[in-house]
Amino acid sequence: MTAVSEATEVDGAGRTAQPRQLIVTVYGLYSRGEGGWLSVRSLIDLLAVVDVEEPAVRSSISRLKRRGILSAVRRNGAAGYELSETALAILREGDERIFRRERATPGDGWLLAVFSVPEAERHKRHVLRTQLARLGFGTASSGVWIAPAHLRDATSDMLRRLELEGYADLFHAEHLAFGDVRDKIREWWDLDQLEALYTAFLAEHTPALRRWQRRKTTDEAEAFADYVRVLTDWRRLPYLDPGLPAELLPSGWAGIRAADLFFTLHSRLGEAAAAHVSRTLPDVVKP
Repeated sequence: MTAVSEATEVDGAGRTAQPRQLIVTVYGLYSRGEGGWLSVRSLIDLLAVVDVEEPAVRSSISRLKRRGILSAVRRNGAAGYELSETALAILREGDERIFRRERATPGDGWLLAVFSVPEAERHKRHVLRTQLARLGFGTASSGVWIAPAHLRDATSDMLRRLELEGYADLFHAEHLAFGDVRDKIREWWDLDQLEALYTAFLAEHTPALRRWQRRKTTDEAEAFADYVRVLTDWRRLPYLDPGLPAELLPSGWAGIRAADLFFTLHSRLGEAAAAHVSRTLPDVVKP
């Protein structure tokens, strides 16, 4: 399995949520305290609440195993799977990205990634471009990619993990001239596509927000189902929009409202969802 496909499967960027992405969400949320392991029966029971049937769970697990994201491990006689080291690394990176509420500011500056790969190793050029795009970089020009400066550590870690640091240089920069940086951002990133994705996210999950806002009590199983769904759909968006400064985005940017929706549901449902897992599978989530 290539590093490209690993990363795409784990963060789900650019894909409609599938059972395998729901499984990765569950692993990311609830398995790492147990070393990244869950039993097959645990997954089947948990995903049933999210309306994923057992055959779909089993086939998705097999696909994740083939792609090197999960490894088969038995514990106390129980069949199960644990996250690969690469998947664990990407999920750790994702914690910072997915649950980061604040956006960059114009004063933070920019991170420039400048790379040059010999033609004889052009496959590495493809990996570099794909990974930079996955992290949310925009393209300033051929071989020069740009992102908010707060992605420095994530970018450095990615380059080292994939042994690509010898092909790239990273710079902390500011835009001095020429033209309006707001217009440049539209050239560097596809804001129309991002707006459409945020709008679709709002349409999908606003009904759940309204439903929970009307309630005085919390059904833990229902909270778990809604939380896994909203997090699975949300976790790809911060990779497509790397926290661009709000001051440089179009007025009424849907990404601001989408973030408000996600973090409201995160606050409302997160503890109840974990309680459902702890009550259903006490060996997975410990107090």
